[in-house]
Amino acid sequence: MSRLTHLANTPPVPVPVRELSVVSADGSRLHVELHGPEGAPAVVLAHGWTCNTRFWDAQVRDLAVDHRVVVYDQRGHGRTPEAGPDGYSTRALADDLEAVLKATLAPWQKAVLGGHSMGGMTLMAAAGRDAVREHGAAVLLCSTGSSRLTAESLVLPLRAGAFRTRMTAAVLGARAPLGPVNAVSRAILKYATMGRGSAPDRVDACARIVHACPRGARVAWGHVLAELDLEARLRELRLPTAVIAGTEDRLTPPVHARAVEAALPNSLGLTELAGMGHMTPVEAPEVVTAKLRELVAAYVTVDGAGSTAAAVREEEIA
Repeated sequence: MSRLTHLANTPPVPVPVRELSVVSADGSRLHVELHGPEGAPAVVLAHGWTCNTRFWDAQVRDLAVDHRVVVYDQRGHGRTPEAGPDGYSTRALADDLEAVLKATLAPWQKAVLGGHSMGGMTLMAAAGRDAVREHGAAVLLCSTGSSRLTAESLVLPLRAGAFRTRMTAAVLGARAPLGPVNAVSRAILKYATMGRGSAPDRVDACARIVHACPRGARVAWGHVLAELDLEARLRELRLPTAVIAGTEDRLTPPVHARAVEAALPNSLGLTELAGMGHMTPVEAPEVVTAKLRELVAAYVTVDGAGSTAAAVREEEIA
């Protein structure tokens, strides 16, 4: 199939049923989109570093047929403005998620919470928050880690050690512009973030999303990621939680997923996707979407409340 034919057959980008501007704890405004029928079982999705709501297009297309899907732009990404100099932290990630949950879900309405990369770190950072305890039914963590991101990264083909760690931190915080999307930049992005077998159209989609991220936000969040330590918060994530990782992920290699899964108080297991890289919701959309549907079916009732199974599991680990 030619590229033009493929694009002609690609489903259109989902159009939100409703858009909101949600105010976070420090006054930052967040762009939020609601897709799908009101009153349907809810899913809330948080994207990763340098991405935006479009990163979840495949999941929104499928799930919004019979789910209420909430997606939002993390601060400085997409249509959410950049924050001030002190506005980038794991606390801010947690504040923003809490604000989105309170603004989009009815009191005590339960939802499956999904996060990719920095979005998964958002869920860890917010694990002890009242809004997560009130609204979370189950969690899906995709391609993420809780600490030692620069020490474990395989993006730079260097021997593990202090020098590679310092160089990786420098790359995360680099101020150099990413430049236009072209054959060279797509190849670089694919090497750093995607598996060898990723389809060209999915590489192109990720490149366009990543290159659209404002440089200021990319750099600011890069510094936060370089110093990340959410291990204590991870142990507070008591909701039933599934983990997905790509075996060829260089940014957050499978060692992170295994450590996260081992530390979870209520793990539903780890799924490792052979040949996939860091961008699992785009590289393997069918697997990620199916896991979200599975979690909704198990832990969210039709009226949006938590299921009996979820209540029983919470009592078992209390």
